[in-house]
Amino acid sequence: MTEKTRNLAELAALVEGEILGDPDIKINALNDIANASGGEITFIVKAKHAVQLEKSGASAVIVPMEISDVSLPAIRVKNPYLAAAIIHNLFYKRPLFPAGIAKTAVIGQGCRIAASVSIAPLAVVGQRVVLGEKVVIETGVVIGDDVEIGDESILEAKVVVKSGCKIGKRVILYSGAVIGSDGFGYATNSRGVHIKRPQVGNVVIEDDVEVGVNSCIDRATFGSTIIGKGTKIDNLVQIGHNVEIGEGCLLVSQCGIAGSSRLGNGVVLAGQAGVGDHVEIGDGVMAAARAGINSNVKPGAVIAGFPAISYKEWLQAATSFSRIPQLIKEVRRLRKQVGQFVGEEKNKERGDE
Repeated sequence: MTEKTRNLAELAALVEGEILGDPDIKINALNDIANASGGEITFIVKAKHAVQLEKSGASAVIVPMEISDVSLPAIRVKNPYLAAAIIHNLFYKRPLFPAGIAKTAVIGQGCRIAASVSIAPLAVVGQRVVLGEKVVIETGVVIGDDVEIGDESILEAKVVVKSGCKIGKRVILYSGAVIGSDGFGYATNSRGVHIKRPQVGNVVIEDDVEVGVNSCIDRATFGSTIIGKGTKIDNLVQIGHNVEIGEGCLLVSQCGIAGSSRLGNGVVLAGQAGVGDHVEIGDGVMAAARAGINSNVKPGAVIAGFPAISYKEWLQAATSFSRIPQLIKEVRRLRKQVGQFVGEEKNKERGDE
């Protein structure tokens, strides 16, 4: 057993669940149904998956509230997926990074670096950089001048944070993310020549944000591009200059947000959703995959399609779209019948004459 071994009763209290079976069962890890073994707890999200537990080697299971009888000791909860995440975090052993600065790292002048910081080989840290407690800088990271990074943040390999940007506490920037690159801003003259507009602002990332692999957040033209507390950004996401994203948003892979748009709190953009420039999206909006949002959206709306409309309206339109080939056939058949009818009427008129 590990230092983090807990009995089922303790885990149930942690996730505000109800116990079915022995509350004293010892648990030291969480695993999925297929791979769980003795001493581990697994989970099912839907009642119909309970049949899979018969072949599982798990010692216990997290189940939805509608299940009242199960073959293993269980914790019943309203949201098994959430409960599993909480318990998994309890048992998960995060990699340990020894404090210290590698000999091949390059550190600029005037930096303030906490003693608990870990800086890997070949990392480059600019001048006057501030790194808080237990910050981890992995191999190949490049940090520009005057950057501030809060406690316990992690910058994975080959992350780039450009000058003047501010990163909060417990932020994770995954490999290849670029923070603070120039915004895409140009003015075009009468000859069609594109004149670059200087981008002199920065990026501010608040606490507990995650930015996925190869995602890019552009610095503001003036002021700040802002990513709100607790927002999670997937891989391959592009966020333009002067965008403001609220707290607790979810931006799924390949989303694109054009300059000066504003997202409220709790906004969810599914994969490949796009937001036009200067668009305002209210709190709690949910946009389906590939939604094209080119106008303001009221709080709480659920939208889909391009241009984005109400999800219910889009479903009706999508259903109609799939019926178009059959409707075309029907129209052709009716036109043929009408043509035959008109021809017959003309023949009758000629006969009467």
